[in-house]
Amino acid sequence: MADTATPPQKMETPAIYDDLHRKLVTAQFDHGEKLKSEDLRKLYGCSANTIREVLFRLSTAGLVAFEEQRGFRARRTSRERQHDLTQFRILLEQEGACLSMKHGDIEWEARLSAAHHKLSHIESEVRRSGSVEHVLPLWSNAEWEFHDTLISACRSPLLRETYKTIYDQFRQQLVSRASNYGYYAENIEEHRAILEAALARDTVLCRQHIHDHLARNMIS
Repeated sequence: MADTATPPQKMETPAIYDDLHRKLVTAQFDHGEKLKSEDLRKLYGCSANTIREVLFRLSTAGLVAFEEQRGFRARRTSRERQHDLTQFRILLEQEGACLSMKHGDIEWEARLSAAHHKLSHIESEVRRSGSVEHVLPLWSNAEWEFHDTLISACRSPLLRETYKTIYDQFRQQLVSRASNYGYYAENIEEHRAILEAALARDTVLCRQHIHDHLARNMIS
């Protein structure tokens, strides 16, 4: 586990869940790494039952695997799973973006533009430095904020809920230190292209840019 900073002691269950969730989707645990309940209990200053409850919730979210008699592990990667998650993410994001272009107002446009501005600024710094790690939490949050805002006016809570689950599993599959945490230099131009098509309410072009942005992660 790369992130060894000790959180405040006696954290409440929601905070423990959020912290472990963040670590799982930002490569603070290696793929397939055993999640030792006793170590986590000491880290968070909580009971064994609390850790077990949190880990079961994370397994329901698809980020943790439970093996009988062996305990919990961070989800392992597989080429097939990566391909499926990429396909589902593309479909959900395309549909959510098109619905948002149909229903979104000027306030949605402003929020999307602001989210893109933040993401572009961070990704420009990553491009300049060549490293994601020093801004990993900022970049991860900004990347999610942009894509979530893109579909946020879709008027379908179920679509957004499903997209969040797929997005997190997708990120966990792709993000690792070896892959520079899933960062590509082309991200800046690709995100800008998605933004411009969305603001122009060009559904065909926006669908294409979303596909082009993510399709590199599908296994042919």
